[in-house]
Order: sequence, then structure tokens, then C-alpha cells
Amino acid sequence: MMTDKTETVQNKKAIIKARLDSAKEWSKDPHNRRMAAQEGQHVFLKVLRFVILFGLSFVIIYPILQQISVAFRAPTDINNVSVVWIPETFSLENFRIAFQALDYWNALRNTLFISVVAMVLQVVSTSIVGYAFARFTFPLKNLLFALVLLTIIVPPATLAFPQFLYFRQLGMLGNPSSIFLMSALGMGIKSGIFIFLFRQFFKSIPYELEEAAQVDGAGAFRIFYQVIMPNAKGAIITVALFAFVWQWNDSYFSGLFISGTNVDFPILAHRLTTLVHGLQGTLTSLGIWSLIGQNVTENPLFVSLILNTAGILVMAPLLIMYLFVQRLFVEGIERTGITGQ
Repeated sequence: MMTDKTETVQNKKAIIKARLDSAKEWSKDPHNRRMAAQEGQHVFLKVLRFVILFGLSFVIIYPILQQISVAFRAPTDINNVSVVWIPETFSLENFRIAFQALDYWNALRNTLFISVVAMVLQVVSTSIVGYAFARFTFPLKNLLFALVLLTIIVPPATLAFPQFLYFRQLGMLGNPSSIFLMSALGMGIKSGIFIFLFRQFFKSIPYELEEAAQVDGAGAFRIFYQVIMPNAKGAIITVALFAFVWQWNDSYFSGLFISGTNVDFPILAHRLTTLVHGLQGTLTSLGIWSLIGQNVTENPLFVSLILNTAGILVMAPLLIMYLFVQRLFVEGIERTGITGQ
């Protein structure tokens, strides 16, 4: 029996030695070493990608989950240190207060109207300018395009004061016409980025399409809206979605040109930034000022509670919209002309 055990041990040693020798021989081959290095690099990149995506998901999702948790917490539990994630008392009182403070339905209607019209005007104006930079040759073309790119770098606040004076002289303050005029003239929110995207996309479209249309007698405008634009659906979708979202979230220009001078035309983003100032009046109009406590607006935890809830209400329409346009948005990003010449 001892002999059998000895033979078994020797066989195992022989197998291990044979495997080590085989591994040494395998590692001596340069091709095998390259394969092993590539495999190790592939595994490292997969782990790195997972860590980055997990970290980004945590950074993005964590505040949203925290907002939802806080929004359903009863105002009376705001100072309860034992409540962390799951509310001790579920309540919709915060939503009622936020609805009233935002003047939600009126502000939602106004915001939707401005965002849709500004989005359409942005797409039309920036696509025309982008096409001109991509296809036509004219004096100072490169300088003008550099100025367009400069509008991306220059802070909007530097141009806001002269724009405010100009619109006041025209009598366009207190209504959306000022926002629409800027969007129609290619000076809307982030218009420089949209012009750049359209230019890059149009430069990637083959010239043969336009040449064929010119042979058929089509002019520049007919080529643009009958040949170029139908082939630019990816860029149009991308610009339209970004223009809509950025206009929806804009509180600076909306507050400066519209809501700041006309309180009867509420806009969600501006209402959210000024919600704290009218919180006492909101609680009084709802008849819950004495129920919650007369010094409640001085409690930063309560103010944060209402702001979180109002933020969810402002963000909810965009999240719902994204559920329906997610596929179009991804396709638009994939087909956009960022990689153009």
C-alpha cells in the first residue's frame, strides 16, 4: 500500500513538472506572450470599465433615490434622526406644498410651450447655418465659424445685460418672444454647439447627392430641405432633444426675460430657484402654516425637503419623455456628425 501511495505522489509530481515544462515552452513563444498580454489587457479594461460605469451609476442614481426617499417623508418627521432611507410615516404633503409653490400646472404648460417652440426654431436656424458652413465658400468663413465657436466659450451672463436692454427697448420682456427671437436667429441656448454638430454631420454627407440634385435643376434651398435634411435625421433628433432639455432646465434667461418681469407667466425652472422666497405664503394659503410650525421655513431640513420634492416634479416630465424617445436618442447620438471632417 505504501508503494501505491509513493507511485501516486510520483505521478502527481510528474504531471505537475510536465505542466510547468509545457508552460515554460508555451511562454517562450513570442506569439503566445503577445496573446497572454492582450488577454490580460482585455481583462483589465473590462474591470476598469465596470468600475467606471458602476461609479457613474452610483453618482447619478444615488441623489435621485435620496430625493424620492425624502419626498415621501412626512414633514413632522424631518428632524427624526432615526429615519435614513425608508420614511417612518409616508405622506404626500410635500407634493401638495411643492405643487402650490411651483404653481405647477400653469408653469408646466408655459415651460412645455416655450421648450417646444424654442426647440423647433433652434433646429431650423442652426441647421441652416451649419449647412452654410459645411458646403458654401464665402469671405471670412473661417473667422465667422471661429466666432460661432467662441459663443460656446463665452459665459451667457456677459451678453445678458445688453440683450436685456435691447429686448426692453423692443417691448419684448415678460413674454416668450425674446427667447423665440434668440432661438430663431441662432443665438439661443447652446446654439454654437448645435451649429458645430450640424456642420460636422453635413460635411460627412457625399457631395454626389447634391450634384445629382443640381443636375435636375434644384437650387440651394431645395437641395437643403429635400435632399440634405431627410438624410440628417440623426443630427436633427440629437439637436432637438438637447435643445428641448436645455430650454426646459433654463432658469437664467427665463427668469431674466420672462418670469422675472412677469409673475403671471411662471416657468418651472425659475419657480424652483425662487421657491424658498414664497414658501411662507404657500404654507399660509394651504392652511398648514400653524400645523407644521411657524418657524418651519427657517428650518434648512424642511426647506431642503420641499426643494427635493419640487425638483422631482420638475424632472418627472423629462424622465417620462425619455422613456419614449430613448431609442431615437441613442440612434441620433450614433448617427450624429461628431466624427465628420
